[in-house]
Amino acid sequence: MPVVLPDWAPRAPLQPLPLDWAQVAGVELAVLRLDLLDPLISGNKWFKLSHHLAAAQACGADGVISLGGAHSNHLHALAAAGKRFAFNTVGLLRGHPQQTPTVSDLQAFGMQLHWLGYAGYRARHATDFWLPWQAQYPHFYTLPEGGGGLSGALGCMCLVQQVREQLPALGWDDYDAWWLAAGTGTTLAGLLLGEAAARPVHAALAVPADHGVEQQVQAIVQAAGQAVGRYHLHDACRGGFARVDDALLAFMQASEVASGIALEPLYTAKALMALRQQVEAGYFARGSRLVFVHTGGLQGRAAALLQHTDVTRLH
Repeated sequence: MPVVLPDWAPRAPLQPLPLDWAQVAGVELAVLRLDLLDPLISGNKWFKLSHHLAAAQACGADGVISLGGAHSNHLHALAAAGKRFAFNTVGLLRGHPQQTPTVSDLQAFGMQLHWLGYAGYRARHATDFWLPWQAQYPHFYTLPEGGGGLSGALGCMCLVQQVREQLPALGWDDYDAWWLAAGTGTTLAGLLLGEAAARPVHAALAVPADHGVEQQVQAIVQAAGQAVGRYHLHDACRGGFARVDDALLAFMQASEVASGIALEPLYTAKALMALRQQVEAGYFARGSRLVFVHTGGLQGRAAALLQHTDVTRLH
């Protein structure tokens, strides 16, 4: 079934985020609630998908094929979009068959799954990787892992305008900087493109520094023909991607109670914890106004917490 998209342009609300540690430091926080976009196609993933899906529709593709893991927010959003808008989706998964909540959703949404093992998934950057899949699904649009690249970033540019339009309702006339979690750097690059060097963007790295986020961001922005604006990367991975520890979970729980906003431990909680550390260290001047991006991904929350509980029991 060809990819045919309706005119769907979701808007994320911008809300005050009055946390005591920020107030003590004289820093005002607002949160862009991408988690409230849609019950299933939530978070920054829809924005990263939007230009890719428009390209798939423009070329008359029969469906979309992409990659991810057993807890992939990206595949979850893609499969949910396929279900919602009635187009075919295929997922190439890292590792061996396992039944996670995300995998169950992918199956329920009708995504065709193929498990590549670990060596097979590591080969995804090889020049001939896509050849057998294009032969098996000849008229499918191939979407990069995580919805990355320039198209993914272009879809995130509109977040800047969404924030600016909501400032009066918040009582703000301006803001000083962004703060968000980064995994591939695509959303970060999109904000840099949208800001055009007007304001800095701070990214809390949910992956180790050697994952090449900085190189990806620079490549995307330069591919757009724009000078790379002001951005800063902060370590927030706590020892590795998907690493969850007791201190992080305690912070997440306290933050949820204080704010009334659900978080997940792999991205948003790590980003908010890193922000608190920088605020308390005096990194931001008193009177600063920051926009924190809630990037969604709540569907993977239960599995991440359960996995941490199981690991803790083993030790």
